Amino acid sequence: MTEFHAQLRDRAREALRQLAEAQAAGEDYSVDIHTGELESIARTADEHDLRVPELEAFRQSHAA
Repeated sequence: MTEFHAQLRDRAREALRQLAEAQAAGEDYSVDIHTGELESIARTADEHDLRVPELEAFRQSHAA
């Protein structure tokens, strides 16, 4: 795993943690922000042909 790949996975895990917290707190705006961040990270991973299992659900949301 490259350093870039590891950084993407770390960013994804942190964003997922923050998303879960926002969902639990009922903070809809924060949920939207973290969902967008995860979609962006998934797009970046796809552009670099990197597999990040944590992002599978977010890859689906921007697949065209």
